[in-house]
Amino acid sequence: MFNFDLKDLSTMTINPNLHKFLLPYDIKIQQLAYNLRNFITETEPTCNELIWDNYNAVAIAYSKSDKLKDAFCHIAIYAKHINFGFNRGSELKKSQLKLSGNGKLIRHFTVKNFEDFPENEIRKILFEAISLSEKLNDKLINAEIQSKSIVMSISKNKRRPNG
Repeated sequence: MFNFDLKDLSTMTINPNLHKFLLPYDIKIQQLAYNLRNFITETEPTCNELIWDNYNAVAIAYSKSDKLKDAFCHIAIYAKHINFGFNRGSELKKSQLKLSGNGKLIRHFTVKNFEDFPENEIRKILFEAISLSEKLNDKLINAEIQSKSIVMSISKNKRRPNG
């Protein structure tokens, strides 16, 4: 199925559909998606992975519940890059890392390869985003969940790379 050696370092089992959703993408983008996934699930092992196979991207949100409203971050996979986003990014403290976006809440960082990914700075922002998510829903604090990878929806029509 893959042309690379996928090492799933997270404790969460990858939903088999995620592999199918990523197949149309270039192998470098696939590997980058798995690296970012592992980064998130290693940083916060007690979260759920909510997957949307959308019209123009595969989007994966990470939440301590099974609801998007509780998500603290996400990745959006496009043909040539991945956006590493924070669902309430506009409410985070300013950091040295410039996040893009001018909407009401979401901010993101564009990633083209994992070698240039600023892990330490993103990890700090990720911890702040998790804390913010827990403050907005205190039931998430110390929530004991069994991490799951859940497909939320699949769009029939796609405007993405074709396998």
